[in-house]
Amino acid sequence: MLESYVPLLIYVLIVLGLVGTVASLSFVLGPSKPTKKKLAPYESGIIPETPAMRRLSVRFYLTAMLFIIFDVEAVFFYPWAVLMRQLKWFGLIEMFVFMGVLLVALAYIWRNGGFDWD
Repeated sequence: MLESYVPLLIYVLIVLGLVGTVASLSFVLGPSKPTKKKLAPYESGIIPETPAMRRLSVRFYLTAMLFIIFDVEAVFFYPWAVLMRQLKWFGLIEMFVFMGVLLVALAYIWRNGGFDWD
């Protein structure tokens, strides 16, 4: 049974070897002459007035986390859609309950200003 995975293992080893070789060659052969201008952040030709590393608002991270949470929850719709005919009424009711929980969470976040950028 494990013999069928040998070609896949050989392929993975070849790919990893090729990636390592190309990365090593680019590091060794590539030019490296850092100057103050090259190390400055590129701003489309505009001279930056503030440092590139500035603090971001907590709202940014909150919005990003909310996006990830709702995005992951949306993944649960796909298996339900595939098995909808087998689940019949039970699956339909359960999915409406799940969507209701999502809507309540969305309304709570919206009411508490989770999406305000000000």
